[in-house]
Amino acid sequence: MANPKTSELAVSFEDILAAAERIGDEALVTPVLRHPLLDERASARVLIKPENLQRSGSFKFRGAFNRLCQIPAEDRPKGVVACSSGNHAQGVASGARLLGMPATIVMPADAPAIKLERTRGLGARVVTYDRETEDREVIAAALCRETDATFVHPYNDPAVIAGQGTVGLELTDQAAALGLQLDDVLACTGGGGLSSGIALALAARSPATRFHTVEPALFDDYKRSLEAGEILSNPAKTGSICDALLSDSPGEIGFSILRRLAGEGVTVTDREVLAAVAFAFTELKLVVEPGGAVALAAVLSGKLPLAGKTVGVVLTGGNIDPQMLMTALAA
Repeated sequence: MANPKTSELAVSFEDILAAAERIGDEALVTPVLRHPLLDERASARVLIKPENLQRSGSFKFRGAFNRLCQIPAEDRPKGVVACSSGNHAQGVASGARLLGMPATIVMPADAPAIKLERTRGLGARVVTYDRETEDREVIAAALCRETDATFVHPYNDPAVIAGQGTVGLELTDQAAALGLQLDDVLACTGGGGLSSGIALALAARSPATRFHTVEPALFDDYKRSLEAGEILSNPAKTGSICDALLSDSPGEIGFSILRRLAGEGVTVTDREVLAAVAFAFTELKLVVEPGGAVALAAVLSGKLPLAGKTVGVVLTGGNIDPQMLMTALAA
């Protein structure tokens, strides 16, 4: 893995260190877990980073809170606006409540009911839209103009990426504390905020580690973009159970980082994801949503040659509707 000069990137490792300090009193340091059955299935030493246990149920709290903390005090009463299928929504809503800020979240009408309910339960105003026919960022821009609120992008924001990078920072430190050197790390990839943040942390703390994006089949805009060397879009907007990962195309900032730091990208099918959700529940005793389980699905389905290696797997979220969990367990 190449280690680029900090000046070439919009986000630096120092930004990740600063984010860790900034969010440390509120974000949880999630553990690293191992399970003998998973090691056996993968023929590898697998370190699980369960961000489904994070505050608000996903890693998204880290980046959202880091960004919100940097909004000037005089601007906070104007509130924040965000777009999200649910996890960034809850991260922003949770962070805004901690800081006493009003929050409005633009969410697809077909988002999982649990994500809509939990976002409202955290005190945010939810504005729904049709994922097929409406542009969420146009709606968000109009809402920002109403109150001069601050827009918090789910992934194409340096402060958000730095906050998400604390996942990679913790993972490398936890692996080192176990006396292990990470060979590969896999994480779900939507817009690329988490993946680029983790890749930056690895480049600084564990430069020999290879980072891999993992996406749903047919929504592999990052894999295709990295292979082409330019940003490409997904032709479809819906059609996967991994609602958290259905971004239109890579974020410019994340792509600029991952084109230098990412290794081979992989994809998984919905069937493989359902199997991973079921494995997490029945064997690991963890509740993981489909989009949060894609990296585990990649390991379980043998998408990469990992035998004999030490592998980090990030489970990114646990906000799953009971019906979807039942579907996974019955599959």
